[in-house]
Amino acid sequence: MADLLIDFITSLDGYGAAEGWPGFWGMESPEYLGWLGEQPEHTHLMGANTYRLMSGFAASGEPGMDPMAAMRKIVFSSTLTEPLSWDNTTLVSTDAVEAVRELKATETTPLATLGSVSLCRSLLTAGLVDRFRVVVFPVITGKTGQERIYDSYPDVGLELTESRTFEGGLQLLEYVPRILDGPPSPQG
Repeated sequence: MADLLIDFITSLDGYGAAEGWPGFWGMESPEYLGWLGEQPEHTHLMGANTYRLMSGFAASGEPGMDPMAAMRKIVFSSTLTEPLSWDNTTLVSTDAVEAVRELKATETTPLATLGSVSLCRSLLTAGLVDRFRVVVFPVITGKTGQERIYDSYPDVGLELTESRTFEGGLQLLEYVPRILDGPPSPQG
């Protein structure tokens, strides 16, 4: 059975991107990029918008994208058509939750999302996520921020399992998620 990791990079205020800013907000450090390159083999899961963005970064030679070329990537979309231009990418146009449920049951290689806010929200709500990791970049993009990550997410309790600080102040936080029925009751 394959483990599923939701993996986000965000600004401190929870945006996944910002208008006019480069990838990684221009703050990727050699230490962080090295860590990215050391990650164990896994299959990337993403939606159409993330595919368009990331394949564009890869095509333009954006730092840190080379290792992803050889990785297996699955794109969930009803709007894209084959053939896809990014090597090692498979298009799935059926229900993403059911497809990922099947992948978790039959695959042995770990699965990890790449961006894809609505896909991640659906997988988390369906109870398919084993780990939740976020790397927080030390920037607030309130004026130019795009794609607020956690809007419309369910309430989720997070148990911290790992943390790390990279040069430049980037913070890695990894959790085991648990969907909550609602806010906790006040202790009396």
